[in-house]
Amino acid sequence: MTSTTNSSPGPSSGTEGPTAQPDQAPTPLAAAAPSAPAPGPFSGATINETVIYEGGPALGDLIGNLLFGLTIIGLPFAVGAIVRALWVRYRITSRRITVNGGWLGRDRTQVVYSQIREVRSVPRGFGNWGDMVLVLDDGSRLEMRAMPRFRELEAYIEERRRSSPKTPKGQASRPSSGFTPLERTSA
Repeated sequence: MTSTTNSSPGPSSGTEGPTAQPDQAPTPLAAAAPSAPAPGPFSGATINETVIYEGGPALGDLIGNLLFGLTIIGLPFAVGAIVRALWVRYRITSRRITVNGGWLGRDRTQVVYSQIREVRSVPRGFGNWGDMVLVLDDGSRLEMRAMPRFRELEAYIEERRRSSPKTPKGQASRPSSGFTPLERTSA
């Protein structure tokens, strides 16, 4: 059910991903593509990113909600746990937090540590997993439910949040629309 993608620049072997079938002729666009990346100022540049956690919600959350789902009252919770287990994936790295979710896992939310104002967490499942909410500088919230190792991850996020450089206060909360507000003068 998991898939890997090759996001590194350069030629690929042509064996991964949905490419042209062996019995089909290559399209003119594929035949005209260069075999090597065009040289540029960023060719060969890599960003080192250490993965701290990558995976889905805690398995105990799914099992508990499935057992609770045997009752009529617990059915919505069981459906929610199944959807989370199938389509929600968390990735916490040394540079950012990424949450893939939504219908069929098509929505992606990325947050860098300098955007986080506060981290809140609540233990669940007798402390084996927990729910975590990241409050961002603009007031929005990113909710991460049923996080395994949530205490360790909360401490890591707090450490990275404190050590990351902050953007000036007015820039983070105000969208850049290209217009400057007019000052009113009273006559």
